[in-house]
Amino acid sequence: MPTAAEDPLPVVACVGAVVLDARGRLLLIRRGNEPGRGLWSVPGGRVEAGESVAAAVEREVREETGLAVRAGAEVGRVRVPGPGVVYDVVDVACTLLDPDAAPVAGDDAEAVTFAGAADLARLSCTPRLLETLRGWGVLPP
Repeated sequence: MPTAAEDPLPVVACVGAVVLDARGRLLLIRRGNEPGRGLWSVPGGRVEAGESVAAAVEREVREETGLAVRAGAEVGRVRVPGPGVVYDVVDVACTLLDPDAAPVAGDDAEAVTFAGAADLARLSCTPRLLETLRGWGVLPP
């Protein structure tokens, strides 16, 4: 029988978007699917075959929020256990291309919002999201 070390879980490449609006609020979606269904998180998802991290994060933001962004620098990376897999998530700072555009929930997002510090304190977010973003220095003041 193989041990856990000999039979590791598959790693799934994913992205997350750290998007701040002109008021410094963080773009969040309420997840419509597992993992984390019903919890708030940054927009993101799987990197498709042959897709760059930048293309994946721009696509995911568009699909989940209707907003167009330009991918910038990587702000951090986390590994999140999932059912039978490990999600390797690269979080990327993104710039809104139209700062006046309003987000609209789409794809697997149940809702979308821009959240300031007071909002973040009351929202039920995915595990360790706020602590991780705070550690990377990318949360709204």
